[in-house]
Amino acid sequence: MKSALPKVLHPVAGLPILGHILLTLRSLGAAKSVVVTGSGQTGIEALARNMSAATALQDPPLGTGDAARSALPALEGFTGDVVVLYGDNPLLTEETLKTLLAARASGADLALMGFRPADPAPYGRLIQLPSGDLDAIVEARDATPEQKRVGFCNAGGFLLDADLLRALLGELKNENAQREYYLTDIVSGARRRNLRCVAVEVPAEDVLGINSRIELAQVEAIMQRRLRDKAMLNGATLTDPDTVWFSHDTQLGRDVNVGPNVVFGPKVKIADNVSIKAFCHFEECTVAEGAILGPYARLRPGAVIGRDVHIGNFVEIKKAVIEDGAKANHLAYIGDARVGAGANIGAGTITCNYDGFDKHFTDIGAGVFIGSNSALVAPVKIGDGAYVGAGSVVTKEVEKDALAVERSDQRQVPGWAAKFRATKRAEKSKKAKE
Repeated sequence: MKSALPKVLHPVAGLPILGHILLTLRSLGAAKSVVVTGSGQTGIEALARNMSAATALQDPPLGTGDAARSALPALEGFTGDVVVLYGDNPLLTEETLKTLLAARASGADLALMGFRPADPAPYGRLIQLPSGDLDAIVEARDATPEQKRVGFCNAGGFLLDADLLRALLGELKNENAQREYYLTDIVSGARRRNLRCVAVEVPAEDVLGINSRIELAQVEAIMQRRLRDKAMLNGATLTDPDTVWFSHDTQLGRDVNVGPNVVFGPKVKIADNVSIKAFCHFEECTVAEGAILGPYARLRPGAVIGRDVHIGNFVEIKKAVIEDGAKANHLAYIGDARVGAGANIGAGTITCNYDGFDKHFTDIGAGVFIGSNSALVAPVKIGDGAYVGAGSVVTKEVEKDALAVERSDQRQVPGWAAKFRATKRAEKSKKAKE
């Protein structure tokens, strides 16, 4: 990946690669998850803890079989089936893993996933018996010309009984050029015991690995296609689906209309019948039914948008509650604030919430009218039904139903502009003659 960030922490749809796998295992009902890490990979360990997974250390790294063996102490006393997965397959679905479980339940002692890539050259080949059961995995570099013609390849995802896994991992040898222990060798160990091994064919895109930024982008594109399809199947309209970008956890209600070039960051929840116009950006916010947002609206973390609220073009909301029916239709910043029901925020209005050290709160009551180009200097409270005249800088509490106006007196000098223009023209004429 040519990155200081470990590969499995690179995000896909707003969630680290590894996080997708852990979420899938959680939805599948796994009793326990163990993440094998290398030395110094504190970021991976932190992610695992945050997602209720145990960790095991592989140090030094001696191959995939050694990695699986490193996890055994964390499984001490565990009985039942264990699935061993690669950490860079974020597209793996619950449905695909269920096919693996079904194969094991049908009587296989060991089941794994196989796929048919467009180019099988770099992959281990799955050699099957006439019965269709799996006989062996042959690595690409060791395959004969005949075996290289096999298009069915190893995708990983080994599923077998915990005690059998312990026994097979204990028999692994590193008699190869890399001096590593290969997880794939457990198949030959199972066959020596005359155990039944099967390979389940799964969709190739489900087991795509990531080893470069190019492959990361390819996986992101597939994930976004899946998320867009899910949103539309659940009742949302995407005017131009290819330009809408979702987070893995985006929630859209029914009859939500999403215009082009909209980005949903993590933790966004949109209720039914919301209209989202083009070029909006949302993250860590909630929007209630009937709201109209954008174009070019930005909802930042902590934004809570009530029913039938209008948030218009170039309006930014951060850590603020906009109550039912309120409107901020253009060119405003509302941060660390409450905007009461039915209030109207004029163009150019800002809440001055930060003094360089601390954030302060602005409380705008129900039915308030804030005139254009006003600055509300927090902490400050605007009472219900009050008016703030355009161009005001409000630093003190405004009482209920009062009018607050803060402006310098306007002074007028009759004829000044005409005299100014005449003087300037005369000066230019004189310079031209010199």
